Amino acid sequence: MRIYILIACAALSMSCTTTKAVIVKKETSKPTREPVKVFKTNTLTKNLTSLQYIEQYKGIAIEEMLKSGIPASITLAQGLLESASGNSTLATEANNHFGIKCNTTWTGPTILKDDDAAGECFRVYQSAEESYRDHTEFLKRARYTSLFQLDRNDYRGWAHGLKQAGYATNPKYAQLLIDLIERYQLDQYDRAEKNVLAQSTREEKVITEIIKEEPKKPITDAEKTPLAMKIYEVKQGDTLYSISRRFGLTVDDIKILNSLQVAEVKLGQLLLVSK
Repeated sequence: MRIYILIACAALSMSCTTTKAVIVKKETSKPTREPVKVFKTNTLTKNLTSLQYIEQYKGIAIEEMLKSGIPASITLAQGLLESASGNSTLATEANNHFGIKCNTTWTGPTILKDDDAAGECFRVYQSAEESYRDHTEFLKRARYTSLFQLDRNDYRGWAHGLKQAGYATNPKYAQLLIDLIERYQLDQYDRAEKNVLAQSTREEKVITEIIKEEPKKPITDAEKTPLAMKIYEVKQGDTLYSISRRFGLTVDDIKILNSLQVAEVKLGQLLLVSK
């Protein structure tokens, strides 16, 4: 768009007899794109530890178990491992806690992230709870049918069954899940009985856990002695090199054990650190 401006000169009470046309080009504004809505999962607690993650999501894991029969211990262990205790980019930006990728039946929002290949398509959820519910639906597919013939308390059978059915490419996946379950005593939640109460103030359902088990040593001790564990939780300042030195492994050892494509780790990430 062109705007013509006539400039008249004036000095004291005398005016200038000449005029000058100045052409000004006005920039046209470019159309703006609608911002992509990003859902944040850790709104109350940043950089969750594994224990905080378990405390935050054990309720929804038990709720899904009571509806579907999928052990809460398996769901929590998968969530811990796949989401780096809720701190991974996929978890914080897409509320995707189980690394579930897109397929032809998924019609919801998506996000591209590097995984087994560059720029793979992953599902995006409005909340972590939605991710947990979709995890239940995902495991109802035909390839996982045999798992539902297992006892709810057979977390070892479920862990190996998930690996055999192709849930993850990591050859150590089943053992990783089992180690997490036993380290954090997640199998206690598999013995929760159904007792759902309506909470009138929020009109929500709250799970009351009734756990029948013998008293166990507080799991906080496991956090204090990470060197004795097969699974290591990445702490602030850790690098793959420093972790490898701590456990007497090479960087390549850890990459192979955990199917890592790059030599980078994230806070809260859970790594297998024993052969």
